[in-house]
Amino acid sequence: MSSYSVTAVVLVTLVTVAIGIYGLRFARTTSDFLVASRMVSPTWNAAAIGGEYLSAASFLGVAGLVLKHGVDVLWYPVGFAAGYLALLLFVAAPLRRSGAFTLPDFCEVRLRSKRLRKLATAFVMFIGWLYLVPQLQGAGLTLRTVTGAPYALGALLVGVVVTLNVALGGMRSITFVQAFQYWLKLTALAIPFVFLLMQWQHDGRPALTAPDGPRFAAATTVAIDHPTRLTVAEPTEVTVRGVLDDAPLAGPIVLTPGEHTATKGTVLIFSQAAAVPRVSAVSDDSPADWLLPGQHSQDLFATYSLILATFLGTMGLPHVLVRFYTNPDGAAARRTTLVVLGLVGVFYLTPTLYGVLGRIYTPQLLMTGNTDAVVLLLPHAALGGSVTGRLLSALVAAGAFAAFLSASSGLLTSVAGVLSTDVLGHGSVRDFRRSALVAGVVPLVLALFVSSLDVSQVVGLAFAVAASSFCPLLVLGIWWRGLTALGAAAGIVAGGGAAAFAVLLTVLGGPLDGWAGVLTTQPAAWSVPLAFLVMILVSLLTRHRLPADVGAIMLRLHAPDALRM
Repeated sequence: MSSYSVTAVVLVTLVTVAIGIYGLRFARTTSDFLVASRMVSPTWNAAAIGGEYLSAASFLGVAGLVLKHGVDVLWYPVGFAAGYLALLLFVAAPLRRSGAFTLPDFCEVRLRSKRLRKLATAFVMFIGWLYLVPQLQGAGLTLRTVTGAPYALGALLVGVVVTLNVALGGMRSITFVQAFQYWLKLTALAIPFVFLLMQWQHDGRPALTAPDGPRFAAATTVAIDHPTRLTVAEPTEVTVRGVLDDAPLAGPIVLTPGEHTATKGTVLIFSQAAAVPRVSAVSDDSPADWLLPGQHSQDLFATYSLILATFLGTMGLPHVLVRFYTNPDGAAARRTTLVVLGLVGVFYLTPTLYGVLGRIYTPQLLMTGNTDAVVLLLPHAALGGSVTGRLLSALVAAGAFAAFLSASSGLLTSVAGVLSTDVLGHGSVRDFRRSALVAGVVPLVLALFVSSLDVSQVVGLAFAVAASSFCPLLVLGIWWRGLTALGAAAGIVAGGGAAAFAVLLTVLGGPLDGWAGVLTTQPAAWSVPLAFLVMILVSLLTRHRLPADVGAIMLRLHAPDALRM
């Protein structure tokens, strides 16, 4: 599997670089670098948005969460896709008509405030870098899983390629790269899934959730990479190499029902049809719970909060919004969003099904906690070491790297754009290139030191911050003439700041217990209403500070494109 996968990763990297070099011939002006001179057609733009939006969380994380938690997390793909409906209805066309280049530009165009522009710049950078870290982390995981290479190599490879592509070609070049990578990602999941489904049929359609829990479909070796507590429900024969229950062992034993401890470095070899032991904090749910939504009030709150974050967070993601500035007009922006809904919806069918089949063919991931690797390991696990299995594994690895490259490209472009216009320069091509280098180094350094975060959880937290900051700003800024700069700033600080604090608390300190843990790991249910409420109340108190030309600005945002020609 290793040689095939290495070849696939190298090929997709070389093709990405080649397309980026091809795009250089079209990138000359500042407008080319920031918004591709506003000349991207709806079809091209939709594919490019799909390419950058379907990130590590989509390609690897959704399947891993479904494998681990079951139907509770199906709201992730539903919310990720449905977010474009809100974007279509409330934001796409007026945002394009604003004439802005970046989100901070929109703040100044709509509310005439340089201070608000600086605050928006800070949040664009925070969201962009928070979202970039799991992309680089996913690249490290992918290369380590399929080739055995060090984690840092994958992160460095993606970081360097993306930074150079963005710095040299900007938005015009990246558009071609991302459009190609959307179709590669869809192909890389859809074709292997057809073979996986046929294999499942051939194996007699084994049950996804056996009453006594998952069982190993074949003899399986599990390497324990951290001290682990196992719970065995029935006598289980296993071959041990290492330390189990504080005793060094090197041969077959029978695990008795109850708890057992394994130290780091221990290797366990389970026979075919052996029951998969449950592991604390990894496979806590009972087999029946995997097919049932949460039954407790905390679970219900977390679910609604997740829906709110994913549905409204799309509307506030800087790297998604900046692509709508590249359309020729507002009508084209709407058509782009409609096509994106279809492309993203079709894609999300596949990783969900990978997570389901992972319960049968890769149950060992429930022991190791490495569930994000299910997409990468499933073809080889189900089809064995055959040429077909190795080729399909290589195709999935290529798709995974395309996901990291395309999502990282969009994020880096959006961060480099605001850095070049508001922090490190005045928006020239030279400023953009210098900013792209800075924007790429920061998340790369973070990713090299943080390798154990749940990819989808971190991305979900980025959605929560976006939903609590830019979503209220855009909705009220576009549809309510009463919004003031002070109101917008207060709402961003209150809602976005609270969500950002919850993110830092979760990522750096680990989740808390009880309701405190739910409120910080899924903050959108309280941080989004807080942002809206503060923006409205402070705007009403400062209504005398409305921009003098607010009527003309609102007309500019909402006038049909035909009247603007």
